[in-house]
Amino acid sequence: MYIIVVGAGKVGYFLAKRLCQSKHTVSIIDKDKSICEEIAKDLEVLVINGDACDPRILEEAGIARADVMAAVTGDDEDNLIICQLAKERFNVHRTVGRVNNPDNEHTFSELGIDVPVDSTKIIAKVIEEEVSFSDFVNLMSFKRGKLAIVRLDLPEDSPAINKEIKDIKLPADSVLVSIVRGEEVIVPKGDTILLPGDDVIALTLIGNEPQLLNLLAGQL
Repeated sequence: MYIIVVGAGKVGYFLAKRLCQSKHTVSIIDKDKSICEEIAKDLEVLVINGDACDPRILEEAGIARADVMAAVTGDDEDNLIICQLAKERFNVHRTVGRVNNPDNEHTFSELGIDVPVDSTKIIAKVIEEEVSFSDFVNLMSFKRGKLAIVRLDLPEDSPAINKEIKDIKLPADSVLVSIVRGEEVIVPKGDTILLPGDDVIALTLIGNEPQLLNLLAGQL
């Protein structure tokens, strides 16, 4: 894929570096000339010094052929404008916007950003998981706040243990996406049997999480 990353701070830098390692083609845009020069020395990517809120800068970055626009600056207003430009003016298929202020996540979703990434919420979820030893963690909501990716560690007393997935009645519009079992990653099929300790990743509608938890963990 061709991915444009706007914002060359630590988040943008490491995101671009990881995407390059995964063999994606990446371009980076940032307002700070000195940061751009440093990144150009370190990464084999197209680096553009400029304001990505300017459509001409986006065109210079090759947005016409971009598959994904990731706006990860420290300014929510910039991230929102950049994603909207990419979506509405240049028809970029997928936009990812970093949400620095959690109060703005709803606005991002309402204005059509495909994946608003609230880093504060994600960090809080990780902390909550470690502190409370909760088995159920909502990882990320997307598609304008209608869907959620959730993770569940199956306890030994789960009512779903030793059952084939086809025999488990999941909540409406829910699907099991993957199962991590030890070092093995399993793509679930109808005859896949769930075992104690399975790390299950599921996709469900926002609001269905309690039903999913009750079904797979036997608790509310």
